[in-house]
Amino acid sequence: MIKWYAIVNPNAGNGKGGRDWKRISRIFERHGISAVIKMTTKKGDAIELSRQAVAEGFRNLISIGGDGTLNEIINGIFTQDYCRPSDITIGMIPVGTGNDWGRMFGIPLVYAGAVSIISEGRKMMHDIGVISYYQGETRHERFFINIAGIGYEAMVVEKTNRQKEKGRSNKVLYLLNLVMSLISFRKTQVEMVIDGIKSSGRIFSINVGNGRYCGGGMRQTPDALPDDGLLDITVIREMGRLEVIRNLKLLYDGTILSHPKIDGYRSNNLTVDSKSLLYAEADGESLGHNPFTFRIIPSAINIIYSTRVN
Repeated sequence: MIKWYAIVNPNAGNGKGGRDWKRISRIFERHGISAVIKMTTKKGDAIELSRQAVAEGFRNLISIGGDGTLNEIINGIFTQDYCRPSDITIGMIPVGTGNDWGRMFGIPLVYAGAVSIISEGRKMMHDIGVISYYQGETRHERFFINIAGIGYEAMVVEKTNRQKEKGRSNKVLYLLNLVMSLISFRKTQVEMVIDGIKSSGRIFSINVGNGRYCGGGMRQTPDALPDDGLLDITVIREMGRLEVIRNLKLLYDGTILSHPKIDGYRSNNLTVDSKSLLYAEADGESLGHNPFTFRIIPSAINIIYSTRVN
């Protein structure tokens, strides 16, 4: 029998994780899933708990939380020295606000359905992205399984995360921040290098994805594949406020790359810099500032999924 190590974020989904984890545990029992359950108490705990799990010999982990919890678990796995990350399998019970990574693989929000998928054990090898960034003079790296964003996206995520810390969290709030942040955001001149080819210009945002969904269903990298060894890159060039609002539907219907001011690329590397400060986020976690570099680790970890890609 597989022994699972489940990490629960009780604050995920505006407290759903804390309210529902016992019910999820009973569903585990009905499906014959044996799991050690650990609760996070603060930001960063899932990183440490996943390292601890691997050190104790666990190679099968379950994330019970949102995309941020999954991101922390990924970062714990990729910063431990006990085994190769590709020896580890991750399943997810989505209880967050956006649940964008699970959306791509058909993982239902109904707990019994999500647990059934874990018990079925259908696996695939998933690529992992890596972003390097700075906090002051210190360089850092963050691993991400879904999507990272630079510029406007990072501003919206930062505002939303501050509100989450105050107990306010829902999809409508994210959409409101998406629109209201247009008032203060300024387009930024950047220099990019993709596959050795340099370019420059004023940008609204850049999204870099293994996954297709972010922000509660937006499709900023709509054609991304999680196992092709490449990152999908969407660059939204300079656009006015009204033009952005008029084209919001493109963020959700998968046709964003049809807009003449939006460019799509596919590569295993990207660098972005600017004379102005730019900030980034990865899987909804706010990070530091430029310069940024992106790379990908192909076939990096096993994931449990329902459908191949939605």
